[in-house]
Amino acid sequence: MLEILSLLACFACAEAASLPAPDGGTQVDVELVLAVDISQSMDEDEFALQRAGYVEALRHPDFINAVRSGRNGRIALAYFEWAGVVRDDGVIAWQIIDGEASANAFADRIEARPFRSFRGTSISGALGFGAGLLERSGFSAPRRVIDISGDGPNNIGLPVAEIRDATVAKGIVINGLPILIRPSPSVSRLDRYYADCVTGGAGSFVLPIYAASEFSTAIRRKLVQEVSGLTDAKSIRVEDAAPVDCLLGERLRRRFSDPYFPELDR
Repeated sequence: MLEILSLLACFACAEAASLPAPDGGTQVDVELVLAVDISQSMDEDEFALQRAGYVEALRHPDFINAVRSGRNGRIALAYFEWAGVVRDDGVIAWQIIDGEASANAFADRIEARPFRSFRGTSISGALGFGAGLLERSGFSAPRRVIDISGDGPNNIGLPVAEIRDATVAKGIVINGLPILIRPSPSVSRLDRYYADCVTGGAGSFVLPIYAASEFSTAIRRKLVQEVSGLTDAKSIRVEDAAPVDCLLGERLRRRFSDPYFPELDR
């Protein structure tokens, strides 16, 4: 399992080789990676809502106060967009957030990004890439977190549960933001899928979004909890239900394969 993660981390390092690395050893309260789904199953309205949610959350006083209230008063933040793969131009490199100016600057960089999408949903690839960024961050923190959003199950790359387990074994926490505004009838329990197959680690949680009006508040709440290290188990726990098939997406892809792009279905 750890060998799988090492390979993915190497891939992530190669993909991000051109990114500037911070000076080693800087103490921060948490290293946080935002992994944002831009697969073609997301329409432009969902893209806009998701983008605005992250931008508003980073600028909100609640987030900035959570950052300042930590022992060091600063966090390290990185961002990337993913679908079937992670592309070089979809990554915003590590930046220290220590107050309003740095938080607004990071939000400005996200806001300025063009809207785009491409094929495939490789949650496993995104987790591997995020783990690679954390392994080479150059910072020192008591907590390392990948915050991953998405509106569908893994359907490309290695099995997501294997990569989740290997990532968690490295001491990395994975939190999930499943987007169920327009749920697919073939994947009716995406929140349960994220709980069973994607998230993991001490204090990890799933925060589903069921309506467009929830985006901004949900993302802000999630970021504040990740920065502070606190969780509200009652309000973010997915309702108890039978476990889901962690290979659901792969089985659906084989069932509804694209003859022109058999490895890059949504």
